Amino acid sequence: MIIINLDVMMAKRKMSLNELSEKVGITLANLSILKNNKAKAIRFSTLDAICRALDCRVEDIIEYKRDDMEENNGQ
Repeated sequence: MIIINLDVMMAKRKMSLNELSEKVGITLANLSILKNNKAKAIRFSTLDAICRALDCRVEDIIEYKRDDMEENNGQ
């Protein structure tokens, strides 16, 4: 399962959703979808812009975690 930790990085940088939206050039609605783990995809250019605005690395924002079913099935 892919987890988006955008809210964590925004809190660490003390940046609001409005401020990040302006810096990255993404609508508040789309940024909110991403922040709430509802996005199905993200463009590399968007990810790059977010990392630049938050002065962070991709792995600070995106995390992979095995889901419970995979762990229970030994996959």
